[in-house]
Amino acid sequence: MRTGALTALALLAFAANSILTRLALGRHLIDAASFTGVRLGAGAVVLGGLTWLRSKSWRPLRGRGWRGPVALFAYAAPFSLAYGRIGAAVGALILFGSVQLTMIGWGLLQGERPPVRTWVGFGLSAAGLGWLMLPAAARPDPAGSALMVVAGAAWGAYSLLGRKTASDRLSANAHSFIGAALMAAALVATTAAARGSHTTPGGVALALVSGGVTSGLGYAIWYRALPGLTATQAAVAQLAVPIIAALAAVAFLGEHASPRLLGAGAVVLGGVALALSAGRRRV
Repeated sequence: MRTGALTALALLAFAANSILTRLALGRHLIDAASFTGVRLGAGAVVLGGLTWLRSKSWRPLRGRGWRGPVALFAYAAPFSLAYGRIGAAVGALILFGSVQLTMIGWGLLQGERPPVRTWVGFGLSAAGLGWLMLPAAARPDPAGSALMVVAGAAWGAYSLLGRKTASDRLSANAHSFIGAALMAAALVATTAAARGSHTTPGGVALALVSGGVTSGLGYAIWYRALPGLTATQAAVAQLAVPIIAALAAVAFLGEHASPRLLGAGAVVLGGVALALSAGRRRV
């Protein structure tokens, strides 16, 4: 039950982050590089500050290697850059398809053998997501699609790293955000020099909330949930994110609740619940 509650909180944070990103980039309130920089910087400040307040030292941030920061930056930057090139529907399909391939593939290589219930849940969730997204998906831009594939694979890798974090998951995320924020600062400077930047107070505010709350704290919660999930279960669970985001858009942004959204949402969420109810099995 603890793992389920943490997973649900993390998925809600991911969905909220999707809404914030859509508002900021979809309405052109800020450019993609600046959004990435502010988002990762805010997450670094919040998580780094919480780490220091808890231990009164920066020592927990040391000696954690480079894989977490690189994986986080390799997700955040391509994700934001792709947002301006492809639509939300095809972007979600490519992103979560890449996440599934990365995490499920790695789990199988490591000896996970999901029971039939997990595969049935995965099939239902994938079918429901396709039912919702495919009718709205236009022919994707090749560069945008490639960026979203990289983002999905990197997010899958970041999640897999979280399953191996034995303790102090708050500082593990803080370390990753600090390193990724430094990389993002270089991206912002390079982009601004090449073609300028565009920011508004509203866009910066959305990026701050995205980084400090729904990303920073949301990812820390996700890292606490991951050890209780198999790689396959963690991958399948994330298929619920586009559905939760779509339902939140209906509730808070006044978007239309179509019969297809409600039907597909029920299929996806039911499939995720079925997959998460299955046990672990290895060979």
